[in-house]
Parts: sequence; C-alpha cells; structure tokens
Amino acid sequence: MSCKIDYQPTANLLENRVVLVTGAGDGIGRAAALSYARHGATVILLGRTISKLESVYDEIEAAGGPQPAIFPLNFEGATLKDFHDMAETLDREFGRLDGLLHNAGLLGRITPFEQYNPELWEQVMQVNINGPIWMTQALLPLLQQSKDASVIFTSSSVGRKGRAYWGAYSVSKFATEGFAEVLADELENQANIRINTLNPGATRTQMRRSAFPGEDASTLRTPEEIMPTYLWLMGPDSAGVSGQRIDAQPPRV
Repeated sequence: MSCKIDYQPTANLLENRVVLVTGAGDGIGRAAALSYARHGATVILLGRTISKLESVYDEIEAAGGPQPAIFPLNFEGATLKDFHDMAETLDREFGRLDGLLHNAGLLGRITPFEQYNPELWEQVMQVNINGPIWMTQALLPLLQQSKDASVIFTSSSVGRKGRAYWGAYSVSKFATEGFAEVLADELENQANIRINTLNPGATRTQMRRSAFPGEDASTLRTPEEIMPTYLWLMGPDSAGVSGQRIDAQPPRV
C-alpha cells in the first residue's frame, strides 16, 4: 500500500489512547514515541537502555504531553514470563492497549551465509521475530479491551524480496510479514484490532549507517520526516485497514 507521507494528522489524533512503542530509546522508535505523545497518546516506552528511555520521557514531559511510562526490557533475554508479567502490569495500570508499535530490531551482520555465526543468527531472530510474537500473544487480551487497536510490525524491503548477504535480518523480516498476515487473517472478524506491517524505507538511523557505511546520510529522510505514515496507521483514519504491507515513504529510484 502506498505511503502517507503527506498525511496531515489532527492535533488530538491519538487523544486518550494508550500506545506501546518498542525500541523507543532512539532512532525511529524515539521519533514515533515523541510524535504519538505530541498527538495526545499516553506512550509506554519500552527498550533496553533505561537512560535513553528516561531522556525520551523527559522530552515528552517538557513538551506537555500526557505522562508516559517506562518499561525496560531486553528482547534478547526476555522470557514468556517477562511478557506475561508485563501484560499484568499494563492491565493494572491502564486496563487496555490501543496501539503497539514493534520497532525494536537487530541488524546482525551483512555477510555471506556460509560465514554467518549461528549464535548471532539466533539472537537476531529472537529480537526481530520471536520476542515480538510472544509479546503480542501476551498483550492480545489488552488489545481486545480497546475500541480501536492498531498493531504495527516493522518490516523492510529485504523482508519482501530476499537480498544477498542480509542473512538473519532478511529472514526475520520475511517471518514478520508472514506472521502479520496470519494474525490479521485470524482477527479478521474482530474489527477492533488491525494488524499491519510498515517498511520505514531508507531512513537516517544508526542501523542504516551500519548497513550502508558509505552512503551519504544527508540524502535520506529523517525519522521525523516519515512520521505521517506512522501516525496515520496508529490513528483512527486507518480504521478497517488490516493485513496490509505499507511503506512509510516512496521507494528510492
């Protein structure tokens, strides 16, 4: 589905909504958390580095947004119990969940498969697909309590067409696309929950610099510049859109 880079959200687009953002400490996750809060959402900041989450928390508070919450979690070592404990905590604090942006991700290495380290492969799959899957399962009862819940899985162009040397990252994004289609189909008759994948495209982030060290970053959109699509997909204007592959910006020519 085409991007919504020109989408003009209303100031109160996400008012009274509770939205959880993973990988909220920097990059696209940070930009999304700040943008969601700016448009009225109570944002739950999830990530592994508390100092970064605290910095985003302070920015939201300073801007006058609804008081956010911090939930430290490292997908690499997270267990099923951790996800269910988190769901219980969020249930006590909020009683529902209106939005979930799965943004946390691990690049791994750009290398020929024959040289790929098996432990790193497992690590990438845990962070990029296994963790998000079991977190989503744990949070489904809270999403079902929402009148209009949006779940966004972060994808990639290499999760739609395989590319040499991208190894576990590419495979994890193919799995993400497949899981999102399965879940969207299962929830087709639950109109209050929609499931979509979102490909941010070439964006000025640390992960992008690691993958393309020789690239001129000034030619890339910033995380803030791709937020219109993130807002559209999280807010009520995308109601009824589910099981779709969405791009946050036009493909580079």
